[in-house]
Amino acid sequence: MVILTLNCGSSSAKYQVYDWDQKDVLCVGIVERIGLEYSTIEQKSIGKETYEERFSSPTHKEAIELILKMLIDEKYGCIKSLSEIGAVGHRVLHGGELFKKSTLVTDEVVKELKELIPLGPLHMPANIMGIEAARKLMPNVPHAIVMDTAFHQTMPEEAFMYAVPYEWYTKYNVRRYGFHGTSHLYCAKRAALLLGKKNEDTNVIIMHIGNGASACAVKNGVCIETSMGLTPLEGLVMGTRSGDIDPAIIPYICNNTGLTAQDMDTYLNKKSGLVGICGMSDRRDVHQAALNGDEKAQLGVNMEIHRIKKYIGAYAALLGRVDAVVFTAGVGEMGEHIRYGACEGLENLGIMIDKEKNDLSHCRNAETCISKDESPVKIFVIPTDEELVMTEDAYALMNGTYDIHTNFHYTFESPDYVNKARARALKEQLKKKPELERIIALPPQKASCSVKGC
Repeated sequence: MVILTLNCGSSSAKYQVYDWDQKDVLCVGIVERIGLEYSTIEQKSIGKETYEERFSSPTHKEAIELILKMLIDEKYGCIKSLSEIGAVGHRVLHGGELFKKSTLVTDEVVKELKELIPLGPLHMPANIMGIEAARKLMPNVPHAIVMDTAFHQTMPEEAFMYAVPYEWYTKYNVRRYGFHGTSHLYCAKRAALLLGKKNEDTNVIIMHIGNGASACAVKNGVCIETSMGLTPLEGLVMGTRSGDIDPAIIPYICNNTGLTAQDMDTYLNKKSGLVGICGMSDRRDVHQAALNGDEKAQLGVNMEIHRIKKYIGAYAALLGRVDAVVFTAGVGEMGEHIRYGACEGLENLGIMIDKEKNDLSHCRNAETCISKDESPVKIFVIPTDEELVMTEDAYALMNGTYDIHTNFHYTFESPDYVNKARARALKEQLKKKPELERIIALPPQKASCSVKGC
């Protein structure tokens, strides 16, 4: 049996097929430019050529129709029949206060999701369209929703409330919700395993840094604070989002330029962050431009590092004891200059980064430890796996064994867990870069010391 996971954005649909019995990824793919003059699909199945094509996809329905067709394609597909699909997991941006854990989809659930559209107007309509399209095409398969906000619902009231009129919360649901929850959940549990600790005894700070970026403080295995708020706009400096700003900037700019509230929403979400500072959002481009002497690009790098460091310090104060700092997502996994800048000078907090180890850690196929041997706080780079969390939640919901994460055991919490696709890629990477092996982090049960390389 296989599990299909779908992540539908406003103009895209990412997907993955996972063989539950073999515990292996069979296929990954993405459809982009949905609703534009033409759409594109790229699909890679194990042992097959990559399939790339342009096609017409006015809505998510056409995109999902093609996805299902290609999954069973004799030349490019990964399964023989759609009947092999046992469940479908859907990523949903916002669960509000209605959904505090993953759940099976019903007509009533879809209705409730539509009521949450005002909390996520940029993402929720696409999420819902994807769910509705998939249910029509696969009506006899269980569908599950996995909310980005669910992991953060353990925050105490003093953390999730804003200091605004209380009725804004009671009438309009204004509060901190947090996002990237599946990524933070995965990394928190993997970090506990690498530390040789129980989840309920583990305190970690997680930095999910991609085009969107968020920080999370995990105390005794649960989230107590996160940087994103009512929407994914708040917090760290991001590719196109501003992160934290003085709210008075909004009426000030509106009064001076004539921009509307909707205009400001567009500017803060799509024209701010690094792209607002230096005209580039891809960290690789920003870093290279900074190395080439571009002063605005260097300013952007410095601002991002400054904000991350500030959050690490704040979360260290909230946690009291920090067992590890974790970097994940595209930039967290591959941006060694960001990691080093964020951790440099934090020795007084027990956070001691090793520059040589950090420079070595440029890998999405292994978990690495980049702290100095004597560092009281470990620094891990953990490649995230949000799709696996979605897959496991969907499977458990289908079988009636699912529960909130504090009462649920994921396969990746086992010392024997292996991501087979990453293991295959790592084997090839080590042939070219054997020195990488010395910083690979292993659970204590699988290593001669607490963490190999530390």
